[in-house]
Amino acid sequence: MQPAVEIGGSTRQVGTAIPPGDRVLLPTRAVADVAPIAIPTPMHRGRLSWLRGLVVLRSFAVFVALWWAFAAWTHSPLLLPTPLAVFTAFEVLARDGELSRNVMISFGRLLISLGVALVLALPLGFLMGISERTRAFVDPMVELMRPISGIAWIPLGLFIFGIGGVLPVFIMTYVAFFPLLLNTIAGVRGADQKLIAAARTMGVPRAGIIRHVIVPGALPTIMVGLRMAFAGAWAAIIAAELIGSPSGLGFEIEWYRELLMSPKVFVYLIVIAMIGYVCDFGLQVLQRLLTPWTLGRELA
Repeated sequence: MQPAVEIGGSTRQVGTAIPPGDRVLLPTRAVADVAPIAIPTPMHRGRLSWLRGLVVLRSFAVFVALWWAFAAWTHSPLLLPTPLAVFTAFEVLARDGELSRNVMISFGRLLISLGVALVLALPLGFLMGISERTRAFVDPMVELMRPISGIAWIPLGLFIFGIGGVLPVFIMTYVAFFPLLLNTIAGVRGADQKLIAAARTMGVPRAGIIRHVIVPGALPTIMVGLRMAFAGAWAAIIAAELIGSPSGLGFEIEWYRELLMSPKVFVYLIVIAMIGYVCDFGLQVLQRLLTPWTLGRELA
């Protein structure tokens, strides 16, 4: 029996002639269920970037205005210096080269610690995500060490490494290791099982499945872990340098606090915040470049 369609309120067999003027009603459910995909044009993306930049500038302007108002209300340069006093201190530190020197020292330690954490966490995370036996063996030790704050290791680290540049790197590596490890495990275990099964059906070897299926599937989650690791390590370096280092941004904050030079303390606080903001933005851009297939999810 041939299928029928509704034509002009009556049912006709497929293949019969359709009289002129009759209205053909075909199923539209499949078309209705397909959501339109919005593909932004370069002009649209540029306009969105401009609007986002405008919002950021407006937020900074509101922050500075509130800061100035609170500074005028407290009327205590030692407790809360004005933005103008902080800007003047910034010019002095930048002219002497002290600010850039300490930024390079702290940022260099951060890069070393993130590199070490990546070398340790990524292979172990992939192994724990793929092998259930390895995960069952290593996971108890990870969960035992993870709740211990990196700051809690500073007293012991002083005995082992002494005061210098090694202790901050150790603390930052410890803090960055766990977000990278856990997100790598989650990304590997969250890979699409249908794609893995399809690759096995087509005879793709295990190394090819890991390279072409598991790694791309886990990369977005790994990038989120990298952002979390950076944020934790950058916050931990300040505490580590306050006690265990004779240089760096954290050391300078403690030094000028003891000298009661609040404007210079605020300069280093703002520099720390701006470096963290810019680096996180850079990691977001890197994430979009490395995982372009996730852009559709952001637009949805």
